[in-house]
Order: sequence, then structure tokens, then C-alpha cells
Amino acid sequence: MDTYLWVKYAHILGAVLIFGTGLGTAFQMFAAHLRGDVRGIAVVARNVVLADWLFTTPSVILQPITGVTLALLAGFPLTSGWIVVSFALYALAGACWLPVVWLQLRMARLAHTAADQGTPLPPAYHRMARWWFVLGWPAFGALLVVFHLMLFKPEVW
Repeated sequence: MDTYLWVKYAHILGAVLIFGTGLGTAFQMFAAHLRGDVRGIAVVARNVVLADWLFTTPSVILQPITGVTLALLAGFPLTSGWIVVSFALYALAGACWLPVVWLQLRMARLAHTAADQGTPLPPAYHRMARWWFVLGWPAFGALLVVFHLMLFKPEVW
């Protein structure tokens, strides 16, 4: 098999891992939050953080590398509109994801402390949960548009 197909395989796998892990962990975290069981939230929050480190982080790092490699191997100029917009949207998703990771770490710590002490979640947890929820929407939306751009490669300008 040629290099292009292997790089394409890695790029698609990375995209699936970023989006799939993000969607799955967001669902689990949101569902646990709605149930309100502090111990359940603590367990889910710990697993969400772990999933981000194991799956999302390596994929986030490799996506731009495989994307640029694919574009160069296929002969697309990196100044092509769909590539420039893809990178801008990827940066937007990353700008949302980095604070989400920080929020998840803090929320997990707060949930574990509350679970260990048998107390309700503090107001700080609920404020962070709202920001976590809000920041997820532009990140997911941006990635959906990036998928469209990668697949259709439209003339943007």
C-alpha cells in the first residue's frame, strides 16, 4: 500500500477518535451531571479525563501533521481556501477544547472531594459545568464543518 493511503488512514482514524471520543465523553459527563449522583459524577469525570489523555490528545497532535502531509502528497497548496478554513476551524475547536480539559480536571477533583466527604457538589462545580457545556458546542460544530471541507474540498475563495 502506498504512503498516501497509510497517511489517509491515520488521518481518518484520528478524526474519528477526536470526534467520537469527544461525543462519547460529552454524553457520559452530561448524563452523569443530569443524574446528580456525586459519586457517579466523580467516576465519570475521572474516566472522561483519562479518555481525553489516551485518545483525544494524541489524535489532536497528529491531525495537523497527517493533514499537511496528505495535502502535500496530493498536490494541494496549503493556501487552498478549504485547507486554510479547515485549519482556522481546527484552531477554534482547539481553543475551546483546551479550557474544557482544564475544566474537566477541576470538575473531577471537585466531584471526588465531594464524594469522599459525602457533600453536595460546590457551586464552583456547577459554574464550570455550564462553561464546559457552552464551550463544547463551537468545538463540535467546527469539527463538523472541517469534516465537510475535508470530504468535499469546496472552492472557498
